[in-house]
Amino acid sequence: MSFGFVELQGGTTRVRIIPALGGRIASLSALGREWLWANDALPPREPVDGASYSETGDSGGYDECFPTVAACNIPNTVARFGGLALPDHGELWAQRAAVAVETHAEGHRAICTWEGRRLPYLFTRVVQVTSAGAVVMHYTVRNTGRDRLPFLWSAQPLFPLTAATRIDLPVGARTRVWSHRGEALRGLVPEFRWPHARMDDRIADLSQPDLVGRQFACKLFLDVPPGTGLAAIEEGGVRLEVEFDERVVPNLGVWLNNGEWTPFKGGKPYLNVAIEPCIGPSDSLADALGAWGGAHWIEPEQSREWALTWRPVRTANG
Repeated sequence: MSFGFVELQGGTTRVRIIPALGGRIASLSALGREWLWANDALPPREPVDGASYSETGDSGGYDECFPTVAACNIPNTVARFGGLALPDHGELWAQRAAVAVETHAEGHRAICTWEGRRLPYLFTRVVQVTSAGAVVMHYTVRNTGRDRLPFLWSAQPLFPLTAATRIDLPVGARTRVWSHRGEALRGLVPEFRWPHARMDDRIADLSQPDLVGRQFACKLFLDVPPGTGLAAIEEGGVRLEVEFDERVVPNLGVWLNNGEWTPFKGGKPYLNVAIEPCIGPSDSLADALGAWGGAHWIEPEQSREWALTWRPVRTANG
């Protein structure tokens, strides 16, 4: 199935956005490299609201997850929204984003807008590629209702995982384990300081996933220390950095899948990694409102704003 797209360019960088797939960024090409992972086992298809994202929508690229990542029910203690069921991967991926393209002195920008279906909000993401090749994203979420709105947000860019992949995150950041599987992570402690994770019989450096062992997968959440709002993935002499204000975007999610997980029985496990700037250290809004803590709120008729800058950089070896 073929979908229309919007393309932005600047410097050596090209970004391709597909409105029909929830405003997904399907391609981010920079410094001669396609950075985003594509799923050979699951071609893009028309999304269905309420369907399993992993089984129907996980074809690769860069999605936005809001107001939750994992499917959950909002706790009954939350006024007005208690008991409400939220879908897998949030609401945005399963609706066509309204997209407008504007021309400015500093380049073209694409404005993607979504309206909440189960909760009252307006979500806007503005993407611009600068002449230097940086991808600048500005976000705004407005609560259009009359009650406080709980939420989590997570960017979810998927990258290929190879033997050369290195992950650069704030050293020493508190890291909590959301989930893990595979013999290579046997005995993984529930909390550690990035990147050194204690197992039953060793300490592993998760910044170099291929050296940890084959066939493991895990989802982690970091609390970003003050003044360290920078993360990166490195590959073959180039790196893609993401910069943000950690006072506004206080967490990083990390997904590592080194040939361990696929949603399809008998399918070939994926090799991918995600570095996810996020607001709230959890995949489930219900858990963030409960034992995990960290849920965020928007007051009635108020807005929250934040920004990310993705920057391709050549390393000393590049």
